Amino acid sequence: QVQLVESGGGLVQAGGSLRLSCAASGRAISVYVMAWFRQVPGNEREFVAAITRSGGTIYYADSVKGRFIISRDNAKNTVYLQMNSLKPEDTAVYYCAAGPTIGIMTSAGKYDSWGQGTQVTVSS
Repeated sequence: QVQLVESGGGLVQAGGSLRLSCAASGRAISVYVMAWFRQVPGNEREFVAAITRSGGTIYYADSVKGRFIISRDNAKNTVYLQMNSLKPEDTAVYYCAAGPTIGIMTSAGKYDSWGQGTQVTVSS
């Protein structure tokens, strides 16, 4: 498995932006579909965005489409999530995940490597 470490979370006002990073080690992320999920206490982990191994296909949850951008730099073994026009309902712990498949997956159970999460809080 690959080890993942998220960073870049924090407190931001509504309408602001944050950029999350997910640094991988132990294995090249080029063999993984990479994704971001988020979770609030008491809720299931929610799919946010995913990107295929080469970056050729990207998929977003409807709730973030047009505001968030997922990208990857396989040379740096890092995945990013640019979050713009943030809303209070985006407040959650954000997790990076790696899945050993080819196509996009939106189910958390399909990913077998996870980071520890980074807190994003959006104030109104």
